[in-house]
Parts: sequence; structure tokens; C-alpha cells
Amino acid sequence: MAFRRLLVLLVCFAAFSRADVNPRELLQQGKADEARRALGAAIQRNPKDAQAYHLLCRLDYQLEQWDKALKMAEKAVALDPGNSFYHQWLGRAAGRKAENSNPFTAFLLARRVRVEFERAVALDGDNLSARTDLAEYYLEAPGFLGGDKAKSRRQADIVARRDPALASYIRAQVEEAQGRPHAEEEYKNAIKESGNGARYWIELAYYYRRAGRTKEMEEAIVRSLTASHKTNLPEYDAAYLLLRTDRNLKGATQMLRRYLASDNLSEDGPAFHAHFMLGELLEKQGDRKAAAAEFRAALALASDYRAARDALARVSR
Repeated sequence: MAFRRLLVLLVCFAAFSRADVNPRELLQQGKADEARRALGAAIQRNPKDAQAYHLLCRLDYQLEQWDKALKMAEKAVALDPGNSFYHQWLGRAAGRKAENSNPFTAFLLARRVRVEFERAVALDGDNLSARTDLAEYYLEAPGFLGGDKAKSRRQADIVARRDPALASYIRAQVEEAQGRPHAEEEYKNAIKESGNGARYWIELAYYYRRAGRTKEMEEAIVRSLTASHKTNLPEYDAAYLLLRTDRNLKGATQMLRRYLASDNLSEDGPAFHAHFMLGELLEKQGDRKAAAAEFRAALALASDYRAARDALARVSR
């Protein structure tokens, strides 16, 4: 009888634990498999759970599964068409699918990206991240798809009322796209207006990378590590930049290990991808055994992350 009572208690505890799981936290922590299970259970309980579909879109987006991300975003919008963020993420998913499609499909999707970003802003003018996405679309798209650099600047002017640093960042992108000399100044203005924010030091580092100024890129990375930062640690982005430019690989390795050991993981830098990058860094440094361990760690969190699976097969040969 005592054994049976123990079993009942364990079953009840397990059920409570599953119900108590926060899928958004799992998504932020980069626990992709756990997040998918939790979201699947939420949809099973309520097939009209728009937020669950929205979070699945973001999960598939992390995993670079663009078809799935687009379908989940469409379901979220269909269930809650008045949600600005759902339209924004539908635009993002359509944009990434367009980048990985044939020209005709890409053309149709690009038009949809603009429509969704404009809808997101129309629904909530204070959704500044949607305004930033829309400004980037206007900046990068050709004119026949609605691209317009003047419109991008107008978005910056609107954003400036709420977030001067973000507005400077948008203006910096416009200056850079037009090959004007004030781009660097605007990136530095964003740093100043943000109160020395790490995010904008990283954006300056990205600018230097695009300009081929790798020494200054590394200097900006160093500044980002000691800058004021509120939520997301800069180690993830800094390590990514160093990895992609083959600079200071040992330093990048240390940054990712610090990032993974922190309590401040970001959805934009999921843990499974940090492990994957760490594996790439170790592979580049000749430690295939340690690289394989990191690729396995990535797959333990995200079993269907194809890049890690392919990398593990490569280093295991």
C-alpha cells in the first residue's frame, strides 16, 4: 500500500511539473526539445492557443526550420489577428524563408514581409522592434518591392521619440547602406545615447567587420564586454564575430563558456547554438574530441538541429 501511495504521489508530482513548465523560459534557455514538448502539450489542451503557436514559430526560427516557422506564425495570426507581435514574427519567418527559396517564391514572400511588418506597426505603434524590422525592410528591399530609404529614415524619426539610441542605430544602417561617411558616427551615437550599452558596441563591431576593419572590430568587442548591459550578455555575439573572422579563437571559446555558465541566456543566443559554435571553435583549434562533445551537447538540447548533427558526423569520421 505504501508503494502504491508513493507511485500516486510521483505521478501527481510529474503531472504538476509538466503543467508548471514555462515554455517561454525553456525557449529563452535554448532547451528546444523540452520547449517543443511543453508547447505541444499546451496545444493539445487548447487547440486555439495562439501564443503556443507563436512560440513554436520562434522555436522553429531558432532551429532554422523556416517552413515550420512560417506555418506556426500563420496559425498564430489566424487565431489572434490583432496581435502586433504575431504579425511581426510572421514577417520575420517569411523573410528567412524568402532568403532560402527560388526567385519566384522569394518575390512573393518578400511582398508578404512588408505587409506583415506594416500591419504589426499599424496594430501597435509602440512596437519598436517591429518598426526596426520595417525600417530594415525599406532599406534593403528594391523599389519595386516597396523599398524606400526615405521611409526607413522616417521610421527612425518616429522611434527617436521613445528610444533615441535605437533611432541612431537605424540611421546608422541607412548611412551605411548609402555609403555615406556618417555611419560610424551614428553607431557611436547609439552607444552614447544608450548609456554605453553593450548591444550597440556589438553593432559597431558588426559594422567594422562589414567594413573589413577587423582590428577595430576586436576593440569594439572588448569594449562591449565591460559596457553597461541590462539583459543579454554580449559574449555570444562577440564569440560569433570572432569565429566568423577567425580572430582570437581562444578568447571566443572562453566567452561562450562564460555565456553558457551564466543565468542570463538569451532567446537570440540559444544554448544549443552556443554549444554548436563552441564545437566549431574547438574544431578550428584542432580538438575534434572536445568539439564532438559540444555538438552532442547541442543535440541533447535540440535533437533536430541539423547543423549540429552534420557537424558531429564530420568530426566523428
